[in-house]
Amino acid sequence: MITTQQSPYLNVLAKKRAWTPVQVAKGQVTEGAESTLLKALALRHLEIPVKELLEEGMKRELPSTPGLIETLRSNQDDEDRHLEALNYVADAHGTDAKSEREVMSILKAWNEHPAHPILKAGIMERSVFFVALPFFRQTGDVGMRTVSQDISRDERVHTVVNAMVSKELGEKESQSLDKLRAATVAWLFDDLSASSNQWLNKDFWLRQSQSLFWTGKAPEMAATRSSRCPAFFESPNTSLPNYSK
Repeated sequence: MITTQQSPYLNVLAKKRAWTPVQVAKGQVTEGAESTLLKALALRHLEIPVKELLEEGMKRELPSTPGLIETLRSNQDDEDRHLEALNYVADAHGTDAKSEREVMSILKAWNEHPAHPILKAGIMERSVFFVALPFFRQTGDVGMRTVSQDISRDERVHTVVNAMVSKELGEKESQSLDKLRAATVAWLFDDLSASSNQWLNKDFWLRQSQSLFWTGKAPEMAATRSSRCPAFFESPNTSLPNYSK
């Protein structure tokens, strides 16, 4: 049996924490964030396509590094859980029909881009999901914040793994992928303006996405990394997450 010491992929995989999505109740969100939150929620339709990108990537020649396939399979399973959790949020808050349609065009553009599917999955998670999830966390209600925290823990593993695979394959970011990333995030935050509140400031989020794309880091978002645990009085028991070892 391959151990975590023998496989960098299994070592990363071991950092995951199991959790189960639960129904959430609708609460108060930050004024001015409402339409952008619904756009971020529409991005849940990219969860299963990310799973499919990983499947497509595994059909190609991959490095023979121990634990790679097992880790990618685990990450695929996470996408089903993410969609379930976000669907619970959609059930509580409703959806915007226009945003739900527009995200299908965004998905089409990502699918048609010729980059390696595992690189595309990594870029999507790193520079799109990692601004959408903190937006939920900073401007959403307790249900959105909790779901964001749970998904973000998985996504941190995903982005590390996808970056490792892409590096082994020699696949790198490109200007065309950056344009696709920029167009996606511009759509997401288009309803925001130059607010004095950084969490409602369009330029702030566009800047974070660009930094995440090129460097994998967003120092200005350090505050979003702090743990967010729902207090018992903030939400009904049905909205509290279930965790297991």
